[in-house]
Amino acid sequence: MSVELNYVRAGKINWIARSPDVLVQERTLAPGEVIPWHYHTTITDTTYCIEGTVQIEMLDPPERVLLAVGQSHVVRTKRPHQVTPHGDRPCRFVLVQGVGRYDRHPVDPKTWEG
Repeated sequence: MSVELNYVRAGKINWIARSPDVLVQERTLAPGEVIPWHYHTTITDTTYCIEGTVQIEMLDPPERVLLAVGQSHVVRTKRPHQVTPHGDRPCRFVLVQGVGRYDRHPVDPKTWEG
C-alpha cells in the first residue's frame, strides 16, 4: 500500500470489507472535511451516496459531480480527484476501491499536467 507519510484519512470511517484486492468502507465527512487530491494507478473509486450530497471534483478533464442519495459515480484509474460534502451538511457514502492493489498518489491540482 503506497500512502504518503503525512496523509490522515478524513472523516469517520467504518470498514465493511478489506482484502488484498478490494476495500469497502462507509465514510462520513463533515462540512470542511476533505479527502484531498490524489489518484490511483490500478484501482477505481466507486462512490455510493447514502446521506447528504457528495461532491467529487476531478481533473483530466476538469469535472465536478454532485451525488444525491442513491446515486453513484466511478472515478477511473489515474484520474486525480478529491471528495467533499457539498453545502453545509455532512455527507455519508460507501466507497468501494478495487480491483487491485491499493495505492494513493497525492496531486497538486495547480501543477497537474496529466
